[in-house]
Amino acid sequence: MSLSLKEMAAVAAFLQSGAPRPYPAHYMDTAIQTYRDVCKNMLLAERCCLLSAEILKSQVKFSDAATLLIKMTSEDSDLRSALLLEQAAHCFINMRSPMVRKFAFHMILAGHRFSKAGQRHALRCYSQALQVYKGKGWTLAEDHINFTIGRQSFTLRQPENAVAAFRHILINDSKQSAGQQAAFLREYLYVYKSMSQLSGDGSLPQLPLPCLHSSQTRVFFGHERRLAEGEKQAATHVSLEQEFDRDLSQLWRELEERVVSVANRGTVPITFQPSQCCLNSQTDNLRYPLAVVEEPIIVEVVFRNPLKVPLALSALSLLWKFTLKGFSDPQGGATGETVSNEKEVRLLIVSRLFVPEETKVARLKLLPHKTGELHVLGVVYNLGTGEVGNSEGSLAEDLVCVRGQQNLEIQGPRLNMTKEEKTSVGYGPDRRLDPIITPPMPLLEVFFINFPTGLLSGEIRKAWVEFVNVSAVPLTGLRVGSTHPEFFTFGSATSDLTPVTPTAAEHCSAYKTVAMPPSVATVSLVSPAVFGVTSSDQLVVTEIPLSRGVLGPGEALQIPLWLRGPDQEGVHEINFLFYYESTEKTAKLSHRVLRHTAFICTSRSLSVRATASRSNTLHGRERETEEQQEAEEKNGSMLVFVDVENINTSEASVREFHIVQVSSSSRQWRLHKCINPVGDEDSKLASRERGKLCFKATRCRTEEGGASSPHTCTQTLMYSMYFHSIGGMSSLTPQSGTDDGGTSIVKKCSEVELDIIVLWKAYVVEDNKQLILEGQLHVALQTIGKESCSLSQKEETQEMVLLKFKPDVPPPVSKPSLEQLSHLIKTCLHYPESYDHPFPQKSLCTVPVTLTLSNCSLAQVDVIVDLRHKTTSPESLEVHGSFSWLGQTQYKLQLQGQEVYRLFLKACFFQAGVYNLGTPRVFAKLAQTSAMCETSQQSAMPALIIINSI
Repeated sequence: MSLSLKEMAAVAAFLQSGAPRPYPAHYMDTAIQTYRDVCKNMLLAERCCLLSAEILKSQVKFSDAATLLIKMTSEDSDLRSALLLEQAAHCFINMRSPMVRKFAFHMILAGHRFSKAGQRHALRCYSQALQVYKGKGWTLAEDHINFTIGRQSFTLRQPENAVAAFRHILINDSKQSAGQQAAFLREYLYVYKSMSQLSGDGSLPQLPLPCLHSSQTRVFFGHERRLAEGEKQAATHVSLEQEFDRDLSQLWRELEERVVSVANRGTVPITFQPSQCCLNSQTDNLRYPLAVVEEPIIVEVVFRNPLKVPLALSALSLLWKFTLKGFSDPQGGATGETVSNEKEVRLLIVSRLFVPEETKVARLKLLPHKTGELHVLGVVYNLGTGEVGNSEGSLAEDLVCVRGQQNLEIQGPRLNMTKEEKTSVGYGPDRRLDPIITPPMPLLEVFFINFPTGLLSGEIRKAWVEFVNVSAVPLTGLRVGSTHPEFFTFGSATSDLTPVTPTAAEHCSAYKTVAMPPSVATVSLVSPAVFGVTSSDQLVVTEIPLSRGVLGPGEALQIPLWLRGPDQEGVHEINFLFYYESTEKTAKLSHRVLRHTAFICTSRSLSVRATASRSNTLHGRERETEEQQEAEEKNGSMLVFVDVENINTSEASVREFHIVQVSSSSRQWRLHKCINPVGDEDSKLASRERGKLCFKATRCRTEEGGASSPHTCTQTLMYSMYFHSIGGMSSLTPQSGTDDGGTSIVKKCSEVELDIIVLWKAYVVEDNKQLILEGQLHVALQTIGKESCSLSQKEETQEMVLLKFKPDVPPPVSKPSLEQLSHLIKTCLHYPESYDHPFPQKSLCTVPVTLTLSNCSLAQVDVIVDLRHKTTSPESLEVHGSFSWLGQTQYKLQLQGQEVYRLFLKACFFQAGVYNLGTPRVFAKLAQTSAMCETSQQSAMPALIIINSI
């Protein structure tokens, strides 16, 4: 009775109006404790607890109410405890500062007790708690909640909710143990299979495993290339095994543009689309790719197993949609059809086993039989566990395998071109999975036979290249472009077949020469156009001649391929691009290409250095006829010094090098004869030996110009390699700054467009056999007095400069330097080598001397000849006597362009002796300018004359 009075007293105090009195909560606590512990009457205790909790909540004392409710929970009744825990959770969430985590925790406890009591309210409690834990990083708690929700939903016949709950467990990076993950997977598969059997509509829902990386999907168009057969090396082309290189891709694109430009007479069509055989996330996928009918399309998808248990995939196939379209008929209709699972194509891969946390690729093949538009939508497969067995409490009894799909959804590149696109987030299309199937096209395969992997620098080696048309369509317009056109040239398919490996026999040489007398120089009028070189683009692109201009289906063509080792030592990457067209023009695909990359290791052979200098050989040339002197004075001549050094050190088998021939190619100059001939024998150079050759070069007449050789006839192969190497032209590097009009004129006085070609042989011992290797080196002479080398010099590292934000100042006016002005006039003295005079009878001896002045430029030149200069050094006077010039001591002349002027002088001698006549000083300048400079001829060798007394 006293307990009821305390309970009623507390309620009365709460309900009393007027002056508020504090609620006596201790009365209720005492009553609840006595009901529960002394009277053992839980019903009355629960009534008192709920009444007190409602009073406390009405006074916003949610914390006290929650504590009171939690105290009443026990193991006696799961249902009562679940109700009390749920009410306590609501108290925590309704506080002024909501205690969200306590709410979620007590809701999970309430759901657990509801589940033990067999009540469906458990699903509601877990679902409310999931809203708090979802996305907070509490993966273990989230997995537990989703697993319970899945089981509860399946028990309550809600299979869609059950599958969604289990799906969340598997798609996230789970931190569960391997055993727990295996249990989750089996539960999911069992629920998924049960749902599929109940629905029976035949649709394939999305599978969560394995993770499909759609952005890493690659698409390859075309057949797999045949492997090498014996000595045949197949073209590398493009394959899925190659890593994508953006810089290399740009290089191939530019090379293809140049080949297309040559094929279309110098213009690139507006509809030009670079060939892309393999598409990935880094390629340009804004346009629809082009595939060919009856040629496979391989789609490579990337799967990752995020779990710690193995997964088994089987019966993989692609889900696609195809729209039939005839491109030959512009009015042709189009029909769309979505392919079902039963009509999917046969696969490359039947099954896959993914070990825990493994990433694998699967390559699936499609073979289109009609033209039209193809859309690859996704991947269909069977998913199962990779192990047999089940854990205790699992719903699965046996190994379960389910069938489903995953969509291939690829996000395109971020749009960032216009102002609207920059201020918003938008993405362009990615069409790598939407190819257009075009009509049949030819398909070319290329094989290289006896292609070397190592060469000496400049070495000439013969290989063979085989072109095979493996399609049912004839091809035409076969061309090849390369980043290194100097590396190769094609021979004729009908030429004599020479051995691929050089031997010691002379008739096996790559060159066919005709012996000529040493004093005779052979001149050949050779033009780059003879070898198909008329422009820089045509230098890179070579057309392959075909029989009747067509290579039919199944036909093959073999032609010789001459290779020349690169000049620089090291490993070189040589890129070939083979271009071909179909005989039947189509609007979608105009041409096809085949790529090949070869690596050549080059070793050192010879180093050739050449220098040109003005000739002073006219000193003391009285024995020559006046006609000869006049011709050489008019046309001009110079000396060419060729320095050849054997720098081969790495090849121990190379015994020695022989210099076989020195030839030239120029529009203005030709080699006349060798001043220091060695005879009919070749110049031999052992290791580190150096040989020096000196040639006289004369300026060609207008009707001459081309190629010359002082020993033997020049060869077609030699000049084919030469024109492919340097284009048959020597160009000067452009200078910065503006020209004042006279600079270019002065520069041309010292310009030389003369290219030297040196042919050599190397004797090599290989497998106890002596072989002969042949090669050629090229040197381009551009400026008189400046040395040129066959090995290009390394570029100096540019220093960092300070950035200037001021407007660019106009470049300074380029003016000719004193060194350039010194080459305006060429001087030559004509006099007898010796002169006899009777000094006892006549004390003064006068000798006629002719000073020839040659204007090397095309402009007017003012010349001053000063005869007042005399040698004053004691050393010179000891060797050369002193003499005087008779008559006028200074001459002022004006020479027209290319004019030759003879100045007749008289030298006066007082006694016998040796005298130096090279004392006149010659100054020159361009007309209408003020800068005058002394000619460089004064630094030449002395012009000595011997005066004898009789």
